[in-house]
Amino acid sequence: MSKVLWKRDLKLALRIHLLRCYVFSVLLYDVESWTVNKIDLNRLDTFEKWCYRRILKVSWVEKIRNSTILERLSKTIEIIKSIKQRKLEYFGHVMRGPKYRLLQNIMQGKIAGKGSPGRRRTSWLKNLRQWYD
Repeated sequence: MSKVLWKRDLKLALRIHLLRCYVFSVLLYDVESWTVNKIDLNRLDTFEKWCYRRILKVSWVEKIRNSTILERLSKTIEIIKSIKQRKLEYFGHVMRGPKYRLLQNIMQGKIAGKGSPGRRRTSWLKNLRQWYD
């Protein structure tokens, strides 16, 4: 697939469409359940920009800014926006449905239990709150 995706004889719009269809869809599979931290967001952002550079055949040695690459493609950062949108939609879906009572209790922190030692991990709901506060 990589040979097809990076070919020069394909139009730029088609290469971007193939990238979104085959690469980003696999990358973002089940993203609604992820707890994403800053390091993960940085890696996803870097991967997206790397893919755009590959589409334009820009070498890493060339000193071209990522903002210039995005301007050439007339794109913005899509992956992070997509993750935030999908997580928010999933949250609304879970909170509305009566069959998700257990998930609602877990998200609201109503289920008690013994925590592991050390700093608490970022919860899924806290992850959403950080983005939208």
